[in-house]
Amino acid sequence: MLDAKFVRENPDAVRAAMSSRGSSWSVDEFLALDEARRAIIPTVEGLQARRNAASKQIGALMQQGKRDEAEAAKAEVAGIKEEIATLDARRDELDAQVRWLLVTAENLPDASVPVGATEDDNPEVKRWGTARDFAAEGFEPAAHWDLGPALGIVDFERGVKLAESRFYVLGGAGAALMRGLINFMVDQHLDAGFKEWWLPVLANTETLFGTGQLPKFEDDLYRTKTESDGNALEGGVTAGQLYLTPTAEVTMTNLHRDEVLEAASLPRRYTAYTPCFREEAGSAGRDTRGMIRVHQFNKVEMVKFTTPDTSFDELEAMTLQAEKILELLEIPYRRIELCTGDLGFGAAKTFDLELWLPSYGDYKEVSSCSNCVDFQARRANLKYRDPENFKGSRHVHTLNGSGLAIERTIAAIIENYQNADGSVTVPTVLRPYMRGLEVISN
Repeated sequence: MLDAKFVRENPDAVRAAMSSRGSSWSVDEFLALDEARRAIIPTVEGLQARRNAASKQIGALMQQGKRDEAEAAKAEVAGIKEEIATLDARRDELDAQVRWLLVTAENLPDASVPVGATEDDNPEVKRWGTARDFAAEGFEPAAHWDLGPALGIVDFERGVKLAESRFYVLGGAGAALMRGLINFMVDQHLDAGFKEWWLPVLANTETLFGTGQLPKFEDDLYRTKTESDGNALEGGVTAGQLYLTPTAEVTMTNLHRDEVLEAASLPRRYTAYTPCFREEAGSAGRDTRGMIRVHQFNKVEMVKFTTPDTSFDELEAMTLQAEKILELLEIPYRRIELCTGDLGFGAAKTFDLELWLPSYGDYKEVSSCSNCVDFQARRANLKYRDPENFKGSRHVHTLNGSGLAIERTIAAIIENYQNADGSVTVPTVLRPYMRGLEVISN
């Protein structure tokens, strides 16, 4: 959520930032509503002073026997009360409109983010590994959506039978590969000093509001509870709902909602494995074959809480941590930096890691590492104190990153490690997690 004071004092900078994002968010609308809201405050204060003065006069007039004047004063007080009530109602209405604008506004890109309109403008930062030359090896590589079923490790038809389209089933070595990757990735993060969490897969509206999924992206969420408790959160979000979590970022970031952390405890580095659920509204026709874009998927997530002066260093470290996993798996990848027009809703700066998929002849995203600065912390009321350097408390910076998206990693392993006979070699680092299995074959 944006800081109202910052927008008020830096309208031109916010306009430029929103323009670079291609956002339709209106600074002018915010300023007009905010000014109208603020203008009511001194008017109400003046009326309250008049009301208090008139109220004091009533008793004195009654004691003096000036009943007519006392009644006139009472009528004046009643009129002022009505006027105040009308203005208070108007201010509440304006408060709600201002709040709605703030909670639906995208985060401001960091000054270091390259300006661009779409993903085509994202610069490539680095590239690691070399794609296999299957032609030189004498065979045409199969796509994971063909090779997986042929090996009996992936079953798309039974996934549809059990649920609906864009669900799948893993069996045998496929299930072992999923479990092995989860444990391998979590172990890598634990070795790097992250604390592991086991989290609910259901989240309430307050939690999803805190990280920015609500109210803007409700259509992409699976809602499991349709009746509300009648309460409303700020920004027009209805309380009392439960949703399947779209990422562990949501629940991990909200672990400290409404808390004040000690500066000495920062940075905090957390990790968790969770299944994730997304309706993917509006994504029909995009990557619908195979395991690239499914409704239920698995991910090991990283989240960090930092002070403002260290958050961008921690972003680089988080991205390197995700890259390390790909390098240990020996899967070719590249790092790209998202331009202003391709940034996610809550991100101030993002690096995406894309792994090589022979079926696409291209790279596909497997990790997105973002610094949200204080954007989520404002929504979640998440602060820290540092008595040696400042009074009171300030908002922390939050970061999140995939470490990694597992279905896409499985697809990449099947395709990049396939052999001419239709078998798939298990990456060396995964074999201890798969009971020593070296080759997946029929």
